[in-house]
Amino acid sequence: MHAPIGNFDSATPAPDCLGELTGPVADAVRHWRGSVPAEQIVYVDTEPEWADTATFVEHYGRDLLERSANCVVVADKRAGGATLAACLVLSTTRVDVNGVVRRHLGARKASFAPMDTATGETGMEYGGITPLGLPADWPLLVDSAVVDLPYVLVGSGRRRGKLLVPGKAFAELPGALVLEGLGVA
Repeated sequence: MHAPIGNFDSATPAPDCLGELTGPVADAVRHWRGSVPAEQIVYVDTEPEWADTATFVEHYGRDLLERSANCVVVADKRAGGATLAACLVLSTTRVDVNGVVRRHLGARKASFAPMDTATGETGMEYGGITPLGLPADWPLLVDSAVVDLPYVLVGSGRRRGKLLVPGKAFAELPGALVLEGLGVA
């Protein structure tokens, strides 16, 4: 199979390579119910040392810069503790944590979750967190620019490998809410 975007040596429909994914991501693919067929979610094997965006696009295609998204975990801090949420924005932008995220979550203060919290709560590796397989009770805030793309490159749950996912599929994930202006330049 040829990858729909990027220059990868191989591409495989995600349902055919569940063993390459972390448990939560494999379960999300296995139990996929979106309008986009699960076979259109594509796994590409990549080198873990090239996982960071700048290095990644150097090796796999500069066109991926505008077609990549980052999934980050944020914590909204309230008097009763912290609530976790995930945000998905294009890799050319940053998450508006103190504006859009804070207001949407109704939090007095929001910040990026510590790495050990993000990895521990998701069951995914740092640098590979993806919206597929997040805890079902988490809000998933998705920038509208991500949903508009035909295919988006995101993490696979591990630093090795990425997923190519039709943008509109992110709007159908559990807890997803599409927001304008979540990602800012």
